[in-house]
Amino acid sequence: MNHNEDGALRFPQGFRWGTATAAHQVEGYNTNNQWWAWEQQPGRIANGDTSGAACDWWHNAERDFDYMVQLCQNAHRLSVEWSRIEPQEGRFDTAALERYRALLKALRERDIEPMVTLHHFTNPLWLEEQRAWLKADRIATLFRRYVHRVVAALGDLCDLWCTVNEPNVYAVMSYFGARMPPGWTDMGAAITVMQNLLLAHAVAYEALHEAQPSARVGLAHHMRYFQGLRRNGLDGLAARMISGIFNDSVLLALLHGRWHWILWRGAPVSARKLRGTLDWIGLNYYTRQRIAFDHTGGQALFSTLAITPGAITSDYDFGEIYPEGMSHLLRQLARYRLPIFITENGLPDHDDDLRPMFIVRHLRALWEMIQLGCDVRGYYHWSLVDNFEWSEGWRMRFGLIEMDPRTQQRTLRQSAWLYRDISRDNAITEATIRLHVPELVSQVFPR
Repeated sequence: MNHNEDGALRFPQGFRWGTATAAHQVEGYNTNNQWWAWEQQPGRIANGDTSGAACDWWHNAERDFDYMVQLCQNAHRLSVEWSRIEPQEGRFDTAALERYRALLKALRERDIEPMVTLHHFTNPLWLEEQRAWLKADRIATLFRRYVHRVVAALGDLCDLWCTVNEPNVYAVMSYFGARMPPGWTDMGAAITVMQNLLLAHAVAYEALHEAQPSARVGLAHHMRYFQGLRRNGLDGLAARMISGIFNDSVLLALLHGRWHWILWRGAPVSARKLRGTLDWIGLNYYTRQRIAFDHTGGQALFSTLAITPGAITSDYDFGEIYPEGMSHLLRQLARYRLPIFITENGLPDHDDDLRPMFIVRHLRALWEMIQLGCDVRGYYHWSLVDNFEWSEGWRMRFGLIEMDPRTQQRTLRQSAWLYRDISRDNAITEATIRLHVPELVSQVFPR
């Protein structure tokens, strides 16, 4: 076991301790993408919120980079905004690329390793108007050109790339669940978009390695731990079916070169072309999801989403706090023998009463999995600072740092200091737990 005589739970040397953000959620005034247009429509965003200035990163991200240094972080995952880089089809903005170069340089100057995400839910308006994600050949051509421009401009400052964030969430929420633009409820369209997102990933993988042979390329895959609500065969069967589609279909295509049965019909290309296009796997894990079979059809595939009675949940019932689910998913991913990053993990918690416990319990579970041989290289907490949370607007607060979007004032939460101490020590120590969450001492360090 990887600890010293003091009993500290030590992480591997060189482990990455960071946070994750997305361009639209932090930069401010991304007026040229489909999300900005969506925000202007009444009823789309909780409380009528808009992203507005967001966290003002386009003008002053360096302020928050200094907080990263203060909090002893050595890594950060951020995304670049396609609509800034290519505001009109075929016209690339050198000033925008220079700003992203400045951001990456600022991180490097602070000894913070950047991981750059190329697509995190947002599209240029011109791309959205073409419905390009529904057209395999079109999106492959456009995404390849965009990726080539980005790596040419930024490749000397970054070699750790995340092609696409949560292709399953984007496809389902945008084209079937109506929670993201364009707000469709068309399962066929969602399947097509899912296929094309994975195709775009493969195209980006090839383009990145062509331009930068040393590139390390993966994607961030949102996985939930699905379990039947009741101990009956139907709930368990429904949970396995949902998990197969939401969790396993991405892995089946990229690691085995096969389409899941629900993605197979009408597939634009053979999934064999996708096989072997991962150098690492990113896991975005937040919660367990209980599933109840519903003979009337339910919310999807005769299934209804549920929460375990009595479970501890985060703000607005975002999800159950269940670190054992992350352990289960890591065991599944470890079978593929690729490096793993926890590319997102966090919870909305405006008063910070649950986040310290959440961080410690998930990192304790992560440490245990590393001891069992799981090759996890880093942990990126979502998020550094409160930001615009898509359709939930500003009401969901995920940040280690509290931020008032009206004044831009920052206040470090208690969980920020807890995470600082763990990052600084590259370990969970008993002194840290006694200082920040003394009620967990016996759980983290059982005698």
